[in-house]
Amino acid sequence: MLTDYQAVPLDLTGFNSAPAAELRPVLSACLDVPRWVEAVLAGRPYSDVDALQAAADLTLTPDEIHRAMAAHPRIGERASGASKTEQSGVDSAAAEKFRSANAEYEARFGHVFLVCASGRSGDELLANLRERMANDPDTELAVAGRELVKIAQLRLAKEVHG
Repeated sequence: MLTDYQAVPLDLTGFNSAPAAELRPVLSACLDVPRWVEAVLAGRPYSDVDALQAAADLTLTPDEIHRAMAAHPRIGERASGASKTEQSGVDSAAAEKFRSANAEYEARFGHVFLVCASGRSGDELLANLRERMANDPDTELAVAGRELVKIAQLRLAKEVHG
């Protein structure tokens, strides 16, 4: 799992001009997928934050999804860093419900439940988990990949502002 990267948010001009070596840890903390990091770096300079966010909207391969999942705690477990803030809507009552739901999900799909949790309540996230249990494994992995990209875009928006 990546350690939490603490950085001072950059303005877009600073992001566009910073050495790639300095930005890689920032981007890897957003999404631990080297191809994604390099794609975001390769798109510089960006004309605006919307263009940066569009470049960050990349479809992940199954291997990349599994790699990125390793950097995420289970919903409802004690989170730290960015994950703690993103999961702030999951209170202790919801966390207790997630224990068994996570176990059921992981038994079905073989990986942790991934969802962009920011701004969503524990009950809403739990309902999303239960709804996604109906997916077949390949569909669910693709959904998890899209959620990882949403999380990365949210984190990127906190790191780089217009």
